[in-house]
Amino acid sequence: MRETKKEHLSTTEFVSYFCLLKAVKNMFRVLLFIFILVPAIEVSIFILAGQYMGIPATIVCILFTGILGAYLAKKEGTETLKRAKLQMESGQVPGDAVLDGACILVGGALLLTPGFLTDFIGFALLFPPIRKLAKYWLKAKLYHKIKSGQFYFIKRP
Repeated sequence: MRETKKEHLSTTEFVSYFCLLKAVKNMFRVLLFIFILVPAIEVSIFILAGQYMGIPATIVCILFTGILGAYLAKKEGTETLKRAKLQMESGQVPGDAVLDGACILVGGALLLTPGFLTDFIGFALLFPPIRKLAKYWLKAKLYHKIKSGQFYFIKRP
């Protein structure tokens, strides 16, 4: 006769599992917003822009913002890479440069995505004063996750 071994979760495992479920629930809300609401808003803005400016002008605006966004993202990204390289060569950790790079990457991706709302957010992330606010928010979010134990550092031997 085979014995079945009952496995019980330790308190730490239970809390970790509970936090994972909570994170998945929050992630679902964010994904719902990103994949359903943002395209719906973009389509509405396309329709309004098409009625106001005409369809050809709307298409030209979309293409122009995509091309301009790619140029600006490349320019800002190159400057950030140079700054990070200089910081590393002088023995500093390029923390701000990494966050700048993340903001520029997201901004560039949003600018390549067709839509006026995503273009507005993308241009905002490429604009240094707004990017500074985004970096401040990211630092606060990371600090909170580290303090609450939701973010771990793995040290390699």
